[in-house]
Amino acid sequence: MTNSAIKTRIIKIGNSQGIRIPKILLEQSGIDTEVEIQVDGDKLTIRKAAETRSGWDEAFGVMSTQQEDVLLDEPIATNWDQEEWEW
Repeated sequence: MTNSAIKTRIIKIGNSQGIRIPKILLEQSGIDTEVEIQVDGDKLTIRKAAETRSGWDEAFGVMSTQQEDVLLDEPIATNWDQEEWEW
């Protein structure tokens, strides 16, 4: 992977502005759909967006092995639970 900069122009896109990102940069970065953009001084950092609920399976596995996967509150039955729910 190369670390050289590519110069581009900011273009008008509707009421916003944007840049065109060359395909080679997207391929090298692994970015393909959603991104996160962060401002740091005079820099914009664009990175692949974290997947929703990423790492939850592992976290729940750890909770289970440590027997921390219990309800914190007692369940509260509703009329629907008592009258309409069928097992």
